[in-house]
Amino acid sequence: MRDISDHKDFAGGANDGSSARSPSRRAAARASRVVVCTLNYAPELTGIGKYSGELVESLADSGFEVAVVTAPPYYPGWRIFKGFSNRYSIEHPHPRVSVFRCPLYVPAKPGGVKRLLHHASFMLAALPAMARLIAWRPDVVWVVEPSLMCAMPALAVARMSRAKCWLHVQDYEVDAAFVLGLIKSKWLKKLALGIEQALIRRFDIVSSISKKMLDLATTKGVDSRKLVLLPNWVTVGEHEGDISNNRYCEELGLSPESKVCLYSGNMGQKQGLEILADAARTLARRSDIVFVFCGEGSGRDDFEARCAGLHNVTFLPLQPAHRLAELLAFADVHLLPQRADVSDLVMPSKLAGMLASGRPVVATAQEGSELKSVIAQCGLAVDPGDPLAFAAAIETLIDQPALAIQYGMQGRQYALTNLDRKRVMANLVDSLALLCNE
Repeated sequence: MRDISDHKDFAGGANDGSSARSPSRRAAARASRVVVCTLNYAPELTGIGKYSGELVESLADSGFEVAVVTAPPYYPGWRIFKGFSNRYSIEHPHPRVSVFRCPLYVPAKPGGVKRLLHHASFMLAALPAMARLIAWRPDVVWVVEPSLMCAMPALAVARMSRAKCWLHVQDYEVDAAFVLGLIKSKWLKKLALGIEQALIRRFDIVSSISKKMLDLATTKGVDSRKLVLLPNWVTVGEHEGDISNNRYCEELGLSPESKVCLYSGNMGQKQGLEILADAARTLARRSDIVFVFCGEGSGRDDFEARCAGLHNVTFLPLQPAHRLAELLAFADVHLLPQRADVSDLVMPSKLAGMLASGRPVVATAQEGSELKSVIAQCGLAVDPGDPLAFAAAIETLIDQPALAIQYGMQGRQYALTNLDRKRVMANLVDSLALLCNE
């Protein structure tokens, strides 16, 4: 396993036959070309769409030519954004970027079978766009999981165009689907995991956002020499803010003495949001503590119902990108719930922004998980499923401001050292350039 900054001898695990091409001569004649196949993409504001958009932006600014095969934006609200149609279209948001939008089935209430149809519809719709790009002769085909269903066409395009193929795992969707009970069939689980292992081992490079997630890749048969750590990043300087001048206080009618506990992000099944409602109910006795829950997702309606009648809870819709720094600075304490059964299958992407804001975090995390080791530096972590401990941790940080400030500063330094976008992207660009010129 290598950190993304360790890009010497970068593609030691390339598949047999890939050295037959001569991309160095091709790259000398033109800019290196990258195909990015991702289900989610800009202008989505959260999760994979945000990071895929920023990755492509950084590649284009660094001189790469990029073709993006993606869907119309729909996440996290599970409805197509206004101004977009669920039809084939081509966009050119940057002189070096072409975006091929492919239609897909978007269920209003995504469940197990509906999610499978959702992913399958995108994979099938993306086939013509991917096939079209074979003649473009890319140097690297980059595919984001989810959706792993796109791995097969991505591998085919890479082989036919003699390109390297890179899988970036944001979320082990197959494991998570069965852990969360979205799919319960044992024979289907065995089949899906077998197909996943057969596909993932065929990539030249496999990256993921945490060390534990890379460890899981080795159990699926990936050669450790192919593994690269690529954490979700944050633009640290954008997340500075002073709560005394924060417009959210006035907009929500909060007093200067109010202490804000903020959850901002997707409201789905992996988050374990019920613990937030239980903690808010426990702390309703305190007039100074308020809870603000901001975001959208398939679980929002159930979450709101669970919070019904709580005077200390306010819900906000997903906020525009230009207000994200202000929103995160609005918090006295950030809240980061996560279900125990998805520990180390995912690494919450929202954590980077929380740390960069300089505010402490209260999280649920299992002992021994990578999330718990990070939170130990910037806040307090309790066992999942213990709302009383979660509420007590919130009170500790509210009632001990010096400790909260210390954790906030340590979190910001961690983000600056390990997650700063300029550093992560500069290392990735160097690594891709070496891979293209192998």
